[in-house]
Amino acid sequence: MLTRRGFLATALSAPMLVRPAFADEGPIKLRTLYDRKAISDLAKALEGQRIAVEGYMAPPLKAESSFFVLTRRPMSVCPFCETEAEWPNDILAVYTKRVIDPVPYNVKIVATGVLELTPYKDPETGFLSMVRLADAVFG
Repeated sequence: MLTRRGFLATALSAPMLVRPAFADEGPIKLRTLYDRKAISDLAKALEGQRIAVEGYMAPPLKAESSFFVLTRRPMSVCPFCETEAEWPNDILAVYTKRVIDPVPYNVKIVATGVLELTPYKDPETGFLSMVRLADAVFG
């Protein structure tokens, strides 16, 4: 039997169980993780949480890798391998548990993983990331 006191306690605690609005709006855009080439307040608020981000897979740095770079626009060449390529200023390193199968550079994907905002240097490639998804999946 629900009493008035029980009802009020339940009603007052319900807002604490609701996820923030941005979590229910689908994947976030890559650009929202940055604010003028710096980490945005939104990214700082989401640090340590599992999020979904949409973008494009840049051509992999090496074959048979469990790491790729998500960019906000399609890039037909590896931006880190070609000196003529424009270096994107809003990228996201994505680390998966398994070796990835690259997707075409012009196909939009959604990567889901735990947002990390600390410096990390990949031991295999030497790639330094400040913003990345760990334990990620994509499709």
